[in-house]
Amino acid sequence: MIHIDDLEFHYREGEFRLRMREFSVTGAEKVAVIGPSGSGKTTLLNLIAGIITPLSGHVSVSEVRVSGLSDSERRDFRISNIGFVFQDFELLDYLNVLDNILHPYRITGALKLDREVRARAESLAREMGIGDKLKRAANDLSHGEKQRAAICRALLPRPSLILADEATGNLDPVNKIRILDLLFRNVEDQDATLLAVTHDHELLERFDRVVDFQDFRDEGAG
Repeated sequence: MIHIDDLEFHYREGEFRLRMREFSVTGAEKVAVIGPSGSGKTTLLNLIAGIITPLSGHVSVSEVRVSGLSDSERRDFRISNIGFVFQDFELLDYLNVLDNILHPYRITGALKLDREVRARAESLAREMGIGDKLKRAANDLSHGEKQRAAICRALLPRPSLILADEATGNLDPVNKIRILDLLFRNVEDQDATLLAVTHDHELLERFDRVVDFQDFRDEGAG
């Protein structure tokens, strides 16, 4: 599902540098990524999603070399194949909750928005406990409600890969378990792959494998 070879990346400003000789995640695997803040965990997710590209090396998802695609090709591939739950939600203030969940379908011809998709969006929202807030502006939601809307948006296209950056970080203990159960159920129902960055070590037993990003730092990463 995911394969990285000889990757090197750094931002134009600052001293951050990420190097990974090899990293792989198999299809339908659920992998948690842990490690210190600033080590490059979010950067890794952005590289896999094609939001940013490496200076050298290769990033492949489902046998597609994402790092070799053009900007528009990466966007269409990401929207069609990858559900990304961003740590800062990435909701649009000028859209209501339902339109935020449906947004991926409005920005590319790679997805078709129809009645079935709308019904699924509303169903996911109900399962997430925000079904009564679909007409509200995104800014009117609590942090936890924004998190749930972002998860709905990521799950809606039934992606083969879900990248989650602290997907339960803004949820109270009761909702955290509820939402995690829903996330895992959707992953398993779609036979999808999950790669999740988390600082919550209580959740690690739910995953097939745990990757400590400190190991990459010890090899010269970050």
